[in-house]
Amino acid sequence: QAQLVESGGGLVQPGGSLRLSCQDPRIISSVFWGNIWAWYLQTPGNERELVAESTPSGTTTYADSVKGRFTISRDNAKKRVYLQMNSLKPEDTAVYYCKSTDSRGTVRWGQGTQVTVSS
Repeated sequence: QAQLVESGGGLVQPGGSLRLSCQDPRIISSVFWGNIWAWYLQTPGNERELVAESTPSGTTTYADSVKGRFTISRDNAKKRVYLQMNSLKPEDTAVYYCKSTDSRGTVRWGQGTQVTVSS
């Protein structure tokens, strides 16, 4: 059962931008700050792939295919995680999932949000 809430997906033309947002309505600020937050994508028939990850120390990691185009960020005050996606390509079309991992290793996922890049 999905526990995170994602938003911001949709249809966009190639070269356009979208910003995905993720939140856990029940999380407290100290837990939010200490979690690893990540975005994954999944296309039909394939497993979920890591797109971007943000650690409590501030380290960010990106898939090679999105480096320089996507940016993961976290707003501790709003307890939200964002994925800013610029210069979108048709091959970015996928369902995007938000994932959190707490200090005990407990993993939570969102329900997914569809991103379609097409003219």
